[in-house]
Amino acid sequence: MDHMIKTLKLRIKDKHASVLRSMAREVNMTWNFCNETSARAVREKGKFLSGFDLQKLTDGFSTCEGVNIGSATTQQVCEEYATRRRQFKRARLNWRVSNPKSSKYSLGWIPFKSRAARYKGGQIHFAGHKLGLWDSYGLAHHELRAGSFSEDSRGRWYLNVQVKVVELVGPRLPVTGSVGIDLGLKTSATTSDGHKIEGRFYRALEPKLGIAQRARRKRRVKAIHSKIKNQRKDLLHKFSTALVQANAAVFVGDVASAKLVKTKMAKSTLDAGWAMLKTMLEYKSHQAGIVFEEVPEAYTTQTCSCCGAVPHSSPKGRAGLGIREWTCSVCETVHDRDVNAAKNILALGHERLAGGITVSSGR
Repeated sequence: MDHMIKTLKLRIKDKHASVLRSMAREVNMTWNFCNETSARAVREKGKFLSGFDLQKLTDGFSTCEGVNIGSATTQQVCEEYATRRRQFKRARLNWRVSNPKSSKYSLGWIPFKSRAARYKGGQIHFAGHKLGLWDSYGLAHHELRAGSFSEDSRGRWYLNVQVKVVELVGPRLPVTGSVGIDLGLKTSATTSDGHKIEGRFYRALEPKLGIAQRARRKRRVKAIHSKIKNQRKDLLHKFSTALVQANAAVFVGDVASAKLVKTKMAKSTLDAGWAMLKTMLEYKSHQAGIVFEEVPEAYTTQTCSCCGAVPHSSPKGRAGLGIREWTCSVCETVHDRDVNAAKNILALGHERLAGGITVSSGR
């Protein structure tokens, strides 16, 4: 029987927010101490302190009077700091701000190691506190591993915890189909069989958001942002799940949002949620035991999916962005711009598999 590690997210009851905020301040103190100490070590000695070095320097902090977080959380903060410093290749990272009135306020974060949090009687036992939560996953049937408590922009707290679950690899309806996905701005995703999702949630609620921002209604602004985020996530979950259940292979264009977010199209790019959709497709494909591949999307819009030509009538460059339907001047096939690109992505995916490229997500 195969097992997999899955992260569950559960809402903590609001009455515990003050306790968690207090612990989050202690986490911020530890982080900022690591930040200052690490920067000073680089400046004075030219040495980068490791996570183990920082753990030795923070040893005993959890025993101080009034400190709620345990030594395991302090150690986890040190490890996380050292990891992020290596990731960003900087001698000093940003400070964590505990003042909720500050524009640079850092949302609460309390990491913990495996077995530091226990579930008993409908509550999470952590650092001497019993925290009530809405248990929608049946935590009593899982062994809790490492995780964290996190705060969102509206001051709500969540438990994020890893658990080991049985990987359901069968029975599964036999499927042999495959699908190509073209990612875009006007439509977030278009499949080779013609299914489209727009997902322009930010654009739809932008007028209401602007009214709330001009009126300086901060709580309303946060609520609208949260609604946009939840709607996008719900749509992409449903879309990705349906594709994985109906196909044996999923291919998606390798369009990257990192460059587009620096242009005038940044707002539409972030609203599309490409990275989130790719992540969902990848891990769901892995769980289902099907193929998932990213393929180069270059010229997929300009190439005719029927004859393979790149005719002069196909949309090209910025001038062709407004062309949503075109006719191939070679074979006279009428194409929907995005569906044609998705079909070419599907063909490229099959070519890669035929070429013997290893597919990490398949079995």
